[in-house]
Amino acid sequence: MTTDTPARLLQLLSLLQTPREWPGGELAGRLGVSRRTVRRDIDRLRELGYPVQATKGSEGGYRLVAGKAMPPLVLDDEEAVAIAVGLRAGAGHAVEGVDEASVRALAKLEQVLPSRLRHRVSTLQAATTPLTSGDGASIAPETLTVMASTVAGQERLRFAYRAGDGTESRRLTEPYRLVSTGRRWYLVAYDLDREDWRTFRVDRVTEPFATGARFTPRELPTGNAAEYLRQSMYRRQETYEFAVTFAAPAQFIAARVPQWLGAPEPVDDRTCRLRATTGDAVEWLAVRLAMVDCEFTVHEPAELVRCVRDLGGRLTRAAATPT
Repeated sequence: MTTDTPARLLQLLSLLQTPREWPGGELAGRLGVSRRTVRRDIDRLRELGYPVQATKGSEGGYRLVAGKAMPPLVLDDEEAVAIAVGLRAGAGHAVEGVDEASVRALAKLEQVLPSRLRHRVSTLQAATTPLTSGDGASIAPETLTVMASTVAGQERLRFAYRAGDGTESRRLTEPYRLVSTGRRWYLVAYDLDREDWRTFRVDRVTEPFATGARFTPRELPTGNAAEYLRQSMYRRQETYEFAVTFAAPAQFIAARVPQWLGAPEPVDDRTCRLRATTGDAVEWLAVRLAMVDCEFTVHEPAELVRCVRDLGGRLTRAAATPT
């Protein structure tokens, strides 16, 4: 019999969070108390804001229903370990659809896990090998949880960083947001040493350390972190100019090429020219031009001319009748 009322209420809440209806007699048996005590405990939970619904009948029953706010979850050891392992696996490999909220949840859960459960989570994580995309961009879940905690707590973050060219440095930042692109995680932060905003690939971060120093968040140059990351990635991308003449009216071509390639300008009633700047690979642009249903001539750059010529030769050979 559970005589400690707070402990009994937690045990009752844990039972009610299982998605089923509990007869009053079964709850009384599980708790080792009378049905009258169960009814009093149910009333206490309702006073605390838990939406417990009772059903009428000879036996009567109780179940927890959806309310205006989600009550705190009461998890047993097995449930806590299962959730932590799942969140660590998803966060560590940037699965598409798993965003910063999952990382924050993991940070909160691991903060309150008893040491014995943290050891079980680490053991299970070490014993499993997930199937990844193979680009080598693995992330330690602890790195994400430390970053998420500093973002939420507006706390300065120090870490070691390896740039794309291999240059290593130490950074002191005011972390703003974590952004997932589906394949990778990025940290958008204000770099205090460089006095400017920066984006960091999280898989290149090591030794993250929450300094404990609080800060007032600065205003991001763009509206949100995702847009800032997109613009930052585009600025670092190599671009080139290209020029193509199509043997078709401008209106015909405009309906058949992506808008971000630009708008074709009429040369005369039967031809038009498209001149623009892009960061797309020349191989992709060559294929995209070949999909337009008309004759065309590539003027520049030389790399695109060669690529179109090679592509045409391969397609011609592929369509040749075998001997």
